[in-house]
Amino acid sequence: MTLTPADADKILADHFAPWVQALGLTVQETGDRHAVLRLPWSDSLARDGGGLSGQAMMAAADTATVVAISAARGEYGPMTTVQQSTSFQRPVVGADVLVHVRVTKLGRRMAFADVTLTPEGAQEPAATASTVYALLG
Repeated sequence: MTLTPADADKILADHFAPWVQALGLTVQETGDRHAVLRLPWSDSLARDGGGLSGQAMMAAADTATVVAISAARGEYGPMTTVQQSTSFQRPVVGADVLVHVRVTKLGRRMAFADVTLTPEGAQEPAATASTVYALLG
């Protein structure tokens, strides 16, 4: 079963808390072991100095990983974050962020992914993350 971006947007609407939905994430692409989501720029997500907050980027990476794992599995199933490690490399000011997730291992009980967060139009990422999830169902 192939998960379409519309299917993945429904996962976002049906399974995430209102504050996560308030980030405005939209699914741009889904594939066999990957997903791309857009985190739209918002002044409400900026911190002192005008850069996009790290908390917003970490939440976007975490949420996008759920979508990518769901795409790899062909459907949504209950899961929970076990670990996320994020490295910030440069600020994001006034640009949407494309969140690329690649599932590197999909087991029966655990999944691992690499995440790259790149401002739209930029060549270099603003942040990278690695995530580990426990698959609960």
